[in-house]
Amino acid sequence: MLILAATPIGRADDASPRLAEALETADLVAAEDTRRLRRLVADLGVTISGRVVSYFEGNERERTPDLINALTDGLTVVLVTDAGMPSVADPGYRLVAACIEAGHDVSAIPGPSAVLMALAVSGLPVHRFTFEGFVPRKSGDRKRALAELVDEPRTMVFFESPRRTAETLAAMADAFGPDRRAALCRELTKTHEEVVRNTLAELATWAGEQEHGVRGEVTLVVEGATKRDLDADELRRLVAQRQADGLSRKDAVAAVVEATGVRRSVVYEAAHGST
Repeated sequence: MLILAATPIGRADDASPRLAEALETADLVAAEDTRRLRRLVADLGVTISGRVVSYFEGNERERTPDLINALTDGLTVVLVTDAGMPSVADPGYRLVAACIEAGHDVSAIPGPSAVLMALAVSGLPVHRFTFEGFVPRKSGDRKRALAELVDEPRTMVFFESPRRTAETLAAMADAFGPDRRAALCRELTKTHEEVVRNTLAELATWAGEQEHGVRGEVTLVVEGATKRDLDADELRRLVAQRQADGLSRKDAVAAVVEATGVRRSVVYEAAHGST
């Protein structure tokens, strides 16, 4: 069996007893960073009895067949990443897909989540949300990615590098509007945990004014778009925008319906130039 084991996002004492047991008894432990794994097990006071191998973005394609072979030989493989759940913005998806294709069992040990914690403390609506991962680094790609989310009604969660946080917040203020509410959550569960809640424009200013830049692991939570009255021209523009991104007209119409909540018949008529 492959076991995806969630690891603490900051404090080692957030680790579950099941995580400690799995690390202690696994035949093979695949880790994103073997040095961080060694520190974790030392903090937990456990000893890994099985073999330890690295499994990170740079070698997962080559190492996945080896792990599948280990599972085929009847071994229990535990996968851990630096923090949180493997495969969620971390290595793991490729291995899970390969395991399922090969007919091996896949299970998970739940644990701390930066996404859920940031949502919970953000003060923004949490009944519906979407996880968008890391914003593209290049300005053009970032602008296009954010443009696709302008009419997203659900609360959005992003990960971001501390050194790009101010730039990303400014881009979000441009794309979503300066008054869109958001929360910047950094160093969650750690000694210097901080949550700053404000508009995107104010958060961008705050991040830019930090003497040494924003520090630590950053999770951004951004309010979703409120429903607004959209005329035919605006609906037609939204459909055309999605078609320009590579969607067929049918799929573009469906995407606009999902994003805006406008009836499909209305979006369809607007897209085809009807009134």
